[in-house]
Amino acid sequence: MTNLEERQEWVDFTQECIAALLDDGSDPKGTYVIEHHMAAQNFDMLEKAAVDAFKAGFEVGDAEEMPLDDGGIVFCFDAVIDRPLSEDKLVADVDTLIAICDKHKVHYDGWGTQFIEPTPGSE
Repeated sequence: MTNLEERQEWVDFTQECIAALLDDGSDPKGTYVIEHHMAAQNFDMLEKAAVDAFKAGFEVGDAEEMPLDDGGIVFCFDAVIDRPLSEDKLVADVDTLIAICDKHKVHYDGWGTQFIEPTPGSE
């Protein structure tokens, strides 16, 4: 897959997630905690990516060691930022983190967030 195809998949994913949250009644004006997931089999590479993510304005969680089905191990962390459900801002964050991942040969594994109950008058 080319970088352009990968980027388009993440743009599509972002559009689908935003639509699903709003269709389910999540607060359209809320500020969401967005968790971007990054992983690598090499801890040193992951650590360098974490430093760059921090420098780019993300809060970086502690790296965790996760076992794989084949008996291997992968290291992962979340790069967290507070954002409204703005496609432009979320895609810009994805672009930033994919560039960091490419630089350090780390895998970008998408983003997630939680439903936010609308506050009265925000609908």
